[in-house]
Amino acid sequence: MADGGSKPGAGRVDPVSWDLAERVAVRVAGRDPFEQSYHYASLEPDFAELTAEAEELVAQETGLRSLAGPARARVTDRPGWIKANVASFQRLLRPLTDRLGERLPDAPASGPITAVARTISGVELGTMLGWMSTRVLGQYDLLLVEEERPEDQDIVYYVGPNVIALEKRFGFPPREFRLWLALHEVTHRAQFTGVPWLRPYFLSLVEQGLGSVDPDPKRFLNALKRAVEEMREGRNPLADGGIVTLLAGEEQRAVLQRIQGLMSLLEGHGDTTMDRAAADRVPSADRFSRVLRERRNTRGAGRLLQQVIGLEAKLKQYEQGEAFIEAVESAGGRELLDQVWTGPDALPTLDEIREPAQWVSRMAPSGLATR
Repeated sequence: MADGGSKPGAGRVDPVSWDLAERVAVRVAGRDPFEQSYHYASLEPDFAELTAEAEELVAQETGLRSLAGPARARVTDRPGWIKANVASFQRLLRPLTDRLGERLPDAPASGPITAVARTISGVELGTMLGWMSTRVLGQYDLLLVEEERPEDQDIVYYVGPNVIALEKRFGFPPREFRLWLALHEVTHRAQFTGVPWLRPYFLSLVEQGLGSVDPDPKRFLNALKRAVEEMREGRNPLADGGIVTLLAGEEQRAVLQRIQGLMSLLEGHGDTTMDRAAADRVPSADRFSRVLRERRNTRGAGRLLQQVIGLEAKLKQYEQGEAFIEAVESAGGRELLDQVWTGPDALPTLDEIREPAQWVSRMAPSGLATR
């Protein structure tokens, strides 16, 4: 992967050393012994078959059918997942890194101040991705732009060593567990490729939030000051979205809340669909859910890292999203729930995710009778 230390013709330095981030992440991730296991050979054919099956089951359960053709499954190791996500982060953070690059000193990428800044950011990002690569089981990647490597677009990834390690540790039936994982990831693909407006809307929110950030080092100092004040008052300053939330101004916080509301809906919908779509095919689903929920509740240093990067806030999204869907369906069934896919204005806000009755009251005038 090209590092992109400076943008050709723009005289601009990329504030992140992406090559370094990838190298650090691979080192942090380490190697899992199951990468060399004979069990690994079964992953590719299994996930190819089960992803296709999951796609049909999800369509039957949710009514969402992809407009982008059949899903493509790709089994990868941790370095492969890291490489794909470094590329995604480059795409995701571009509105911010372009502006940060303009604020760096007018010096070549090898200049001392610029080099130190790029190294620090590369190490931090690499450490985060390396740790995450040891935890993730599957992922639907929607962030790469279509003009860049079309063969890597619209992929459902499965991190093979992590899947096998969990199966062996807990004695999971492999075919059941792999179908169950595929159901969750394919549900996310159905959301973003079966609802035409959702992907561009989500990416516009991300770009809006990052593009409006003022790349001023003083903001970081002010964020630290706010964090200290909140800790003195007995609150966890990282609980609602990690360090990104601390760095956000009022405008960014409003956008972040819209993103959090949307992601709570999508994650809750993914978990609910995963458990329902193949209830007769995955008799161990309750056990899978219980083990993964316990696995999400990391303790110690891992818990702190989850808070810093905002992952702990993401984990809350699963629970809040599932509770929202249950409440909406209790009020008006799937017909009412399906209103969330009609347009951005129908999406629940973060407050409505936490208080579903508010969303039900707002949507009830659309002609749907509540139960």
